This record gives sequence, C-alpha cells and structure tokens, in this order.
Amino acid sequence: MQLLRSFSIHRIDLFLLLPALALWGISLLVLSSISPILLRQQFLYGLAGIFLYFVFLNFDYRILGAFSKPIYIGILLILGLIFIIGFESKGAVRWIEIFGVSFQFSELLKPFFVIVLAYFLSKSAHTFSTFLKSILILFPVFFLVLRQPDLGNAIIYFITAFCMMLSFGFPFRYFLGLGVLVLIPMPIFFNLLHDYQRQRIFSFLNSTSDPFGSSYNAIQALIAIGSGEFLGKGFGQATQSNLRFLPERHTDFIFATMSENFGFIGGFIVMSLFLWLLFRMYKISLLTTDTFSYLVATGLFYVVLTHAFFNIGMNLGILPIVGITLPLVSYGGSSLLTNFIILSILSVIRSEEKRSKIFEIR
Repeated sequence: MQLLRSFSIHRIDLFLLLPALALWGISLLVLSSISPILLRQQFLYGLAGIFLYFVFLNFDYRILGAFSKPIYIGILLILGLIFIIGFESKGAVRWIEIFGVSFQFSELLKPFFVIVLAYFLSKSAHTFSTFLKSILILFPVFFLVLRQPDLGNAIIYFITAFCMMLSFGFPFRYFLGLGVLVLIPMPIFFNLLHDYQRQRIFSFLNSTSDPFGSSYNAIQALIAIGSGEFLGKGFGQATQSNLRFLPERHTDFIFATMSENFGFIGGFIVMSLFLWLLFRMYKISLLTTDTFSYLVATGLFYVVLTHAFFNIGMNLGILPIVGITLPLVSYGGSSLLTNFIILSILSVIRSEEKRSKIFEIR
C-alpha cells in the first residue's frame, strides 16, 4: 500500500464538492460588500484549498492512520511550539507566521487528530481501559488549544472526540461516570477561563445584561439578522456590517452579515447547502465497511457539523459566543484549507468503498 497514488478523477465526489464551492462563492459575494482586500485574500485562500483538495485525493488515509503515533506527537509539538514562536493577536497566541502567511494550526490539525483517534479506536476493544486511553489522547490537545486561549476550537476537539467515542460503541455508563467526574471540578475549570470568556457565558444567560459590553456582539448580530427581514437590505446596503456596528463581521458573524444583505432567503440558502453537505458526509460514513474508515468519516462529519451548528447558533443568540467560524463561509485561510482537506479525505473514503464493491461484484 502506497502513501501516494496516481490521480484519478473518479475520486472526486461532486455531491461534496458542489455545495462546498457554492458556500465559498457566497463567502466571496458577502466579503466583496465589505472589503476588496478581504475578497482577494479569500479568493486566493480558496484556490489554495482547492489545490490541497486535489493533493489529498492522492493520499491514502489508511497509511496516515498507520503513522498515527508520529502524527500525534507532531500535533502536540506544533501546538506547544505556538507558545514559543507564535504571535499574539487580540490577546491570544494562536498563529504561526510562515513566509509571511499566518497559519492557525488548531484549525489545520483537526482532520489529522480525527485520523489519530480513529486509528487508535479501530485497533482497540470496547473496554474501560480503551475509554480512558481515548480521554488521555484528547486531553493534551484540548488543554493546549484552550490555553492559547481558543475556547471555540477546544470545544470542537472535545465534542468531535466524544462523538467518535460514542459512535465507536462504548457503553453509555462510561460517559455518565465521566460526566459526574467532570462536574465536580467544574468551578475550577470555570476559574481557568479568561475574564472575557466568563463574561460571554454570563451574557448568554442574560443577553441584555450589558448591552455596551459583554452582550454587545450578540445584540448587534440579532439586529443585523432581524433588519434583513425576508429579502434583505440588498447587496452592499447592510448598515450594521458596513458601518462596523457588527463586530467580526467577516469571521464569527459573517452569517449575520449575509442575513442582513440577503435576508431570510439568504440564510435559508446557506443552511440548505450545509444540510446537503452534511447529509452527504453522513451518508458516506454509513457506506463504510471497516471501523477505521467509519470513525474517520464520522469524526470529520462532526467537525463540520459542530462548526456550523455553533456558528449559526451564536449568530441567532441561541448559543453562547465562543469564537467558532462558519465552514467555507467565514474569512480565513486556515479554516478554508482545513475544510477542503476534510472534503478530500471523505471523497477518497467514498471512492475506496465504491471500488471495493466493484471488486466484490467481480
């Protein structure tokens, strides 16, 4: 089995690629109403993501699984290295600059973490010892991301890992027991959060408690979405985003920006594209015939699902603001690259399953 294989157009899954390209196109459209610089950079990031999509079509993800131990060590080293050579922005150290380009490795490492955990579980029994070892694999990654601080991505790693463990088939009593153990030190964990993170939780519980402080982002997002009404204010006519009342209008709150421009119809189209994409990802996970492929597909599905659910939820005010991007739509190179890598791995999984079924028929 070779790590690199010859290119085959049959590995491309159009049912994954088409909604992804449509979401990227919506991102470019929304960003063009904000800034031509952001538009140009997002366009170039997208081209780089498409390039990586085709690169990873030639990778055998099973071989990556066989190298899961060095990959996991590499993940920990990179996340640790961020604190040494990374640069600070807005009070967080999350980025490393390479040749003038900033990379957020807590984003880029997600598919590789999924492969590491999937390989470990696929080679293990459904025992309590395996369950504890899975927690030990997750905890260093979760802690390093949380200390950047990056609560949003830490949540993604946590939820993805636990959903993979549930899908693997651990008895539910293991999770109940762990939940009790987690609740006991919860006050200590809460104190480890930064002040602004605690304020976001308080403002979620009482969204009007501090309209000019911790509640400001949530209130402005709701105003932007509500003012878009059914058809939106029109392209480039969004006052909340264009006049900068809406913070992080191009990243965390791009859904609110889009909704103000294009209204309920725009939001419906975006959510429909995500439903299409997620349904296809879920279907691919069901079509797998071995545990490793199933867990990889399931883990990647939950990465995208959790991102979309939390981002849209915090834009609508039904979830606390934790700084999670909207896949393929939010501005950012690391996020775009990660999602195209995810789509590529899933396309390979689907093509491998189709090929194995052809061999079975023969």
